[in-house]
Amino acid sequence: MDKKDIVVKFAEPEHAKYADLIVRLIYESALQRGTGIAKRTPEYIAQKINSGKSVVALHGDRLVGFSYIESWGHGDFVATSGLIVDPEYRHLGLAGAIKAKTFELARLRFPFAKLFSITTSLPVMKLNSRMGYKPVTFSELTDDEEFWQGCEGCKNYDILLRNNRRMCLCTGMLFDPQQPLPPKDHANPYIMKVKNSINKILHLKKG
Repeated sequence: MDKKDIVVKFAEPEHAKYADLIVRLIYESALQRGTGIAKRTPEYIAQKINSGKSVVALHGDRLVGFSYIESWGHGDFVATSGLIVDPEYRHLGLAGAIKAKTFELARLRFPFAKLFSITTSLPVMKLNSRMGYKPVTFSELTDDEEFWQGCEGCKNYDILLRNNRRMCLCTGMLFDPQQPLPPKDHANPYIMKVKNSINKILHLKKG
């Protein structure tokens, strides 16, 4: 299988037909990682596609990857979410290509917004770091109630509530277009994950 045969592009309305498949891939990915994830419906995914806020990876007529963006706080914040790659197409660098295209879409649609991501995935943290995201506390992310309500479908939602929305098992990361990009450090995502895990364990023990 050759990566150059796969097209990563901004999604168009015709791609809404893949909504059911996308929801299944997101769910199966969460099960495989053993982590929580906010549930999304096919209708929700189709709405993101139809509104020009998503990215697809296609091998011919087969959808093999996806991601989307959401705006919060009247457009002051934009979240990138739902990054998935079909298991048969992993280890080709597709996640990085999809993430880069989603980042491009977010910057085009919301050039002055702060971009953020909450994730338990180390590969996603690594991709975020390469693009200039930095780890932050949840207090630095959007305070839009609708965003946090979207976490209710996650199996770890009770942890978020117990910590008054200050932390959960996800790591918060933020790209501020007003800040200079940090120097590249390939070890940074691993250090960040270890520090984040230690802080959560200590905090949960105190709770």
